Amino acid sequence: MISTPKQLITVVVLAFVVPLAIILLAVQFITGGIKADQNSPAMSEQAIAKRMDPLNSAGSKKVSEGAGSQRVVAALAPGESLYNTVCQACHSAGIAGAPKTGDKTAWSERIKLGNDTLSKSVINGKNMMPARGGATNASNDDIRDSVDFMLSKLK
Repeated sequence: MISTPKQLITVVVLAFVVPLAIILLAVQFITGGIKADQNSPAMSEQAIAKRMDPLNSAGSKKVSEGAGSQRVVAALAPGESLYNTVCQACHSAGIAGAPKTGDKTAWSERIKLGNDTLSKSVINGKNMMPARGGATNASNDDIRDSVDFMLSKLK
């Protein structure tokens, strides 16, 4: 309990100083982290170029086709990429009533509707799910593949 003006002033000053100190320390921690050694092999031009090479991105792998040529083979099942980038945001946690991926009970009545009906629900939107599941640039085939991927997790 604050009973003197001196205590009140102390509390008011600390109410400003303590949060400010915490914010400044957090900023210092975030921006002043480990500095990369410019002489390390990880910072060489070749290493940086390799990390930035789109063929080395996650979700794909290089497969040799012969003398110096390569092609990229998708390592993800059809629909899995769309699921991972859009659908899982709600369906992995059951947000806004979305049936959780892999939850047989939650999907049991929906499975009876069939894949075509489920895909149409995603394309048109249903309940809290926006049209196209929020993936406005996804094709109907991508959406069907994503629905098929989610249903495959029930088996």
